[in-house]
Amino acid sequence: MRIPRILVELTLVREAQVTLPPSPSRHLVQVLRLRAGDPLILFNGDGRDFPGRLLIPSRDAAQVQIGQPTDVEPPPRLEIRLGIGISKGERMDLIIQKAVELGATRISPLFTKRSLVRLEGARLQRRKEHWHGILVAACEQSGRRVLPELADCASLAHWLTQRNPSPLLLDHRSAVALPELPTPANVMTLLAGPEGGLAPEERALARQTGFTGVRLGPRILRTETAPLAALAAIQALWGDFRD
Repeated sequence: MRIPRILVELTLVREAQVTLPPSPSRHLVQVLRLRAGDPLILFNGDGRDFPGRLLIPSRDAAQVQIGQPTDVEPPPRLEIRLGIGISKGERMDLIIQKAVELGATRISPLFTKRSLVRLEGARLQRRKEHWHGILVAACEQSGRRVLPELADCASLAHWLTQRNPSPLLLDHRSAVALPELPTPANVMTLLAGPEGGLAPEERALARQTGFTGVRLGPRILRTETAPLAALAAIQALWGDFRD
């Protein structure tokens, strides 16, 4: 059986006993049905895993004996920052989940002209909390020990004013293929649109701010496919897939 990994907002010290908050306690005891003595792994985002065993399977305050931590997770070969036009429901959830699994280090949800989702106030806050939960679950599943950043939602125009190293715009109209690009330095920025892609004036603005348009083969990919295919290709060409 796969040993569960759980993110906790606690200071973790080797050979110590910790009492978990109610939420992870209920997940371990009620959802995963762990019993006393069962192994588990805790991490808090500092870059290390802390293997341990469940001592007391309380639903509100489970107690865990921590063992010897792992080494700190090494930095990625290439830091990939993803700016993504906000899509509807499960499409956006899928993009965030798989982008985390594929090694994105920052995910920036962007409001664009063709974004069909309208978020503001409390609804926007709830959606960001939902996305953060997806990000955490993807880290727990994939073994990432350092959480990628989920940036605040911003307009595309505002995001384009920020510093975006080695900026690439996914555009099936481009004559430039991804493998034709020079090897990036330590950081790369990837921009992808929502359903229907970016508007022509948005693509023009991105190019004016330094983005290079690139295509991913001869086919037009869906909004939830294109950024994930690009992340995988970038990792294979220059990133962690080379390790």
